[in-house]
Amino acid sequence: MALLNGIESTQELLDAQAHVWNQTFNYINSMSLKCAVQLGIPDAIHRHGAPLTLSQLADVLSINKTKSDGLFRLMRILVQSKFFDKVKALSGEEEAYCLTRASRLLVRDEPLSMETFVVAMVDPIFVDPFHHVGEWFGDDHPSPFFTKNGRNVWDYAGVEQSFNQLFNEAMATDARLVTGILVQECKQVFEGLETMVDVGGGTGIVARGVAAAFPGLKCVVLDLPHVVAGLEGSEKLSFVGGDMFEFIPHANAVFLKWILHDWSDEECVSILKKCKEAIAGSNKNGKKVIIVDMIVGDEREEDKTTETKLLFDSMMMAALTGKERSEKEWANLFYTSGFQNYNITPYPLGLRSVMEVFP
Repeated sequence: MALLNGIESTQELLDAQAHVWNQTFNYINSMSLKCAVQLGIPDAIHRHGAPLTLSQLADVLSINKTKSDGLFRLMRILVQSKFFDKVKALSGEEEAYCLTRASRLLVRDEPLSMETFVVAMVDPIFVDPFHHVGEWFGDDHPSPFFTKNGRNVWDYAGVEQSFNQLFNEAMATDARLVTGILVQECKQVFEGLETMVDVGGGTGIVARGVAAAFPGLKCVVLDLPHVVAGLEGSEKLSFVGGDMFEFIPHANAVFLKWILHDWSDEECVSILKKCKEAIAGSNKNGKKVIIVDMIVGDEREEDKTTETKLLFDSMMMAALTGKERSEKEWANLFYTSGFQNYNITPYPLGLRSVMEVFP
């Protein structure tokens, strides 16, 4: 049997075929996860308070009785992807399904639930642009999302209320998970600050949490008018509708969580220059820009970590004009924007680092 150039054995040929198959059908993992959330499988097991057998799960979820084999196969792939685990049922020989750490994050009523984030990120509005990436490489549109929808994400959210709400809720779920860790593990970043602007801070979850943790700190959330419309502030928190490319309110510090990775290098420089203007208007010491984002290119990382960061990078390319950056690329943005120095606290937030940038 003739083999391909570069393939020296039948086993290498079959291994290559298996790899192609695996990557071709990998989207099924995401769609299976979406299905689990839609059916409420994590919620059902959580409410039961103990592992559920397949028959119990089918009854609780009101699964069509002709689809029990399909439910078994769905659970099998979700067990394989470590969203559920199998244990022996308390009665009888039938196996039962229990939650893992990952699926506990998908229980709807849990304070740190990521359920809405999953629903949003696998929605056709974000998945469909990937069918247009090849087309995008030949056109002059800023992103495949634009190629598919004729406008960018922010303009789309401005006119499609349901998408705007879903996207804001997805970002809020991440903010809830991050805030407690941020104020606990990165106290030194916020200590001594009197005022801070959370740029692109959405519904204010991070700003509210930081303000509560540091009594002497007042926060302003700046976001697009349709995002902050109707939101109520407090003595320590206020909301401003506006465009960060035009004006950022003055403060000791500007906070950017998961903002700059949305934008191209040129756009980031524009944003950072506005940040520099904002802190220049403060007469206090300790002026800085605080950035929470990923840093790619660390050769010490595990393969899964690197892969996840690169998946995020591809999402930024398909949906927006941004990217995930290496430390060298971040530094280049800082210096090009007129900043003199920076400090990195690596990985206090899992895959994301905290960067402090000084004028």
